[in-house]
Amino acid sequence: MRSERGQALVEVLAGLPLILTVGAVVLQLLAAGYSAVLAGNAAEAGALAVAGGVDPREAVKAALPGWSETRARVDVAEGRVRVTVRPPTLLSPLAHWMEIDRQAVVELP
Repeated sequence: MRSERGQALVEVLAGLPLILTVGAVVLQLLAAGYSAVLAGNAAEAGALAVAGGVDPREAVKAALPGWSETRARVDVAEGRVRVTVRPPTLLSPLAHWMEIDRQAVVELP
């Protein structure tokens, strides 16, 4: 009879790359989802600022947490506020590919 001591450890070590990959993918999806919520809220804040006659870029900046301000781009044109946010990524080449774009529109009189 051969001993099976250490078999579980070998199986865990063999499966560890798969476990880490799945974990990284789940975290990336959560970061992208959170960035989509932030971009949508910031676009809405910018549109409300346009309606109130206030600078929409400042409103968007105030609506975003500190880490996302440097990863955000704001475009304002004729009552339309578009906010693009790059979510944090483990692989920097993915950042541009995963940009989240949200917009809000307000009718101007």
